[in-house]
Amino acid sequence: MVRMSVLADALKTIYNAEKRGKRQVILRPSSKVIVKFLQAMQQHGYIGEFEIVDDHRSGKIVIELIGRVNKCGVISPRFDVTYGEIEKWVVNLLPSRQFGMILLSTTYGIMTHEEARRKKTGGKILGFFY
Repeated sequence: MVRMSVLADALKTIYNAEKRGKRQVILRPSSKVIVKFLQAMQQHGYIGEFEIVDDHRSGKIVIELIGRVNKCGVISPRFDVTYGEIEKWVVNLLPSRQFGMILLSTTYGIMTHEEARRKKTGGKILGFFY
């Protein structure tokens, strides 16, 4: 079967493993976007350590789950989000303002909606987790 979105497959795998109560999950194939997404999740305490395994093909990522991910997913197509529209997307996607993140791909790199607000920039919406 053809993979449409590597990021969507990875986040769905994390979500399913989390629902099943697994402690570890293996993602393949690996990509730079997935690694940045995982770094943001780790930085905000939603997943534990993760390790990138180079198998001389497309790569694998082994993630330690800590049971904090309630939902994560991609937004497809990657809509353009201006600085002023970020709040609208936060209200639509996240259950509360207190927790959860939306990831944006901006000219300054991949960042959360809070960082984008601080830098007063917009971008394309990648996905969310809470």
